[in-house]
This record gives sequence, structure tokens and C-alpha cells, in this order.
Amino acid sequence: MLRNAVAISHHLVASVVQKGDMVVDATCGNGYDTIFLAQLVGDEGSVLALDIQAVAIENTHTRLTELGLIHRVQLINASHAYLDEYLPNQISAAMFNLGYLPGGNHQITTSGPETTTAIEHCIKRLRPGGLITIVAYPGHPGGREEKKYVKDFLSQLDQKEYETWQLNFINQRNQPPCLFVVSKLDGGAL
Repeated sequence: MLRNAVAISHHLVASVVQKGDMVVDATCGNGYDTIFLAQLVGDEGSVLALDIQAVAIENTHTRLTELGLIHRVQLINASHAYLDEYLPNQISAAMFNLGYLPGGNHQITTSGPETTTAIEHCIKRLRPGGLITIVAYPGHPGGREEKKYVKDFLSQLDQKEYETWQLNFINQRNQPPCLFVVSKLDGGAL
């Protein structure tokens, strides 16, 4: 069931990613999205996964190794703002799960300027029919500003080339996560 923003993002990404594709986890955190992507692309595909925190890279590496998926993933300990240095020519999907590392230092968070830079890098490499999902968390310090930054950036994308969506839970308290979606048009809507 699609009960939260992350589950919806997984459902959408699974609808466009195929075996052999190249995909990105721009904020690998504890590795759950990275694992999901590695399972989607199969042995023929690959995942580029970044995180600014070394502990996140270590956690993700451990989980991928335990599941026998590490050979499908390139882990990079760097800010997603530097994605352009590592991206291949074309990607099928990218996932962003913003905020702070669960179980980690809550003072280290993603930020609007770095996140929109990374999204822009991914957009430039996104194949027709490809998808970017961004889960934003407005409830933590800086989260509301980052959400606005992302929304303002995505609102300016050319509607002839991209569809952009914002999905919100409207009956939940305490500033629930928000899902942004960017779909690169290929002549037909998603």
C-alpha cells in the first residue's frame, strides 16, 4: 500500500526503471533506497549512490554486502551538489530523500542550494521517460526552507519538456513529508 511519500516514490521509480539501467541515489543515508534501486537494475545495471556522511556510506556498504548487491553500486562519500563529477551521460531515475541521516547527527542536513544544484545535474542527464523523486521533510530545522527552494526550482522547469508534481498528505499533523516528482517527457505523459 502507498502509505507514505517514500513508498509512493518507490512505486513511481519502479514503473520506469528496467534491468540494465543506470540510476542515482543522491542521498543514500542508511541504504534503503540504494538497495531498492540495486534490485531494480539487476546485474546488468548500476547505481551511483552518494552521501556527505562517511557513516552513511559505511551503513549502506554493509547492507549491500549482506544482500550480495554491492557489485551493482558505486558509493561516493561526497555532497550530492557534486553529482555532476560522477554522473554518466544518461540516467533513468534519481532519488533524493532529504533532511538528516536517521539515527545520525541531526545538525548535518541537506540544504536548498545544494539540493537544487544536484537536481539540476540529474535533470540534464535524465533520459526521456525518466523520473526524479524528491522526498522533503519540512518538519526539521531548515526543512521548510529547503522544501520551498525545491518547489521554486521545479516550478520553473519548461512544461514542454517536464512534468513536475507535488504530492502532500493533507490530513496529517506535524508537517508530514512532501514528495516532488520530475518526469522528462518522451512524447507521452507518465
